Amino acid sequence: MTTFTLPGIPGECDWNYPPLEWSNAPENGLSITAGAQTDWFIDPAGNYNKDNAPCALFAPPDDSFLLSARVAVGFGAIYDAGTLQIRVRDDLWAKLCFEYSPQKKPMIVSVVTRGVSDDCNSVTLERPEVFLRVARTPQTLAFHYSQDGRYWQMVRYFTLGRMNALRAGFSAQSPTGEKCTAVFSEIRYHPGALKDNRSGE
Repeated sequence: MTTFTLPGIPGECDWNYPPLEWSNAPENGLSITAGAQTDWFIDPAGNYNKDNAPCALFAPPDDSFLLSARVAVGFGAIYDAGTLQIRVRDDLWAKLCFEYSPQKKPMIVSVVTRGVSDDCNSVTLERPEVFLRVARTPQTLAFHYSQDGRYWQMVRYFTLGRMNALRAGFSAQSPTGEKCTAVFSEIRYHPGALKDNRSGE
């Protein structure tokens, strides 16, 4: 299994599923190309179950931390996305996505899976890149996005319950397309918690 390190990320990353291509580019970043029909989603109706999107995961050493990155996606097909991932086990995970909507607009989407997936579309954006962030405490998780990397908007505040052996990381997906490349730059990891999840500070 291929393992690698990223500047600022504690510990080694490994691939949950291997990508078509990947590189440490741009400098201190990560580029991931997902292949055709790749996704993480368990349909509540039972009609669709995919867990094959390439994801680079690491084990955070801290019970409270912030993980953020600038995410740029080469959108081509509906639901193409670059995502931040939190994974406890195959049926307990969450992802914060910069995703191509059915209306062909870049959109912030969050998915929380506890046995089945709870899918929530948020805002559309008029730009090909955005900052995404995960804030974790021992009991909770919060997802935020930012257009400038300074002013953060909350997307979702939730819990996955007991989060033993939690891993976090970066993923690309192309559920309806042939491939999709997501580029993660300005990757940052900080131990500690936010003062207020809702304000993002």
